Amino acid sequence: MANNKKDTGDFGERAAADYLAYRGYTVVTRNFRTRLGEIDLIMRGEKYLLFVEVKTRRAGSMVSGEEAVGYHKQQRLRAAAEYYLAGHSTALQPRFDVICIDLGYNGSIADIRWIENAF
Repeated sequence: MANNKKDTGDFGERAAADYLAYRGYTVVTRNFRTRLGEIDLIMRGEKYLLFVEVKTRRAGSMVSGEEAVGYHKQQRLRAAAEYYLAGHSTALQPRFDVICIDLGYNGSIADIRWIENAF
C-alpha cells in the first residue's frame, strides 16, 4: 500500500467491504457521490440497506475514526443517502454504520470496529 491518503482510504474501503461481505452483506455501490456528499459503501443485507462511512487510520494518528465522523459529516451522509433513496426504491430499512480501521506500523490491519446504527 502506498503512503498517501487516497491509497490508504481505498485500502480501508476494500477491507470494510470484505468485512461486511463475510457477515452476509452485499456491495451495492462504492463511493456514491453527489454534490451533497459522498457515501463510501452502500451494502445490502436481509433487513437493512447500510450507508457506511469508512475511516482508516494509520498507526500514530491523533484522531480516532469515531471522532472523525462529527455532526457536519453526518449531515452530509444523510443528505447523500436521501438523494440515493430518492432514485432507488427499496423495501429495506436504511441504516448508517461506521467502520473504523486501524493500521499497524507495517501497514497491515491492526483493528476493525463496526459501529452499527451509528447515528
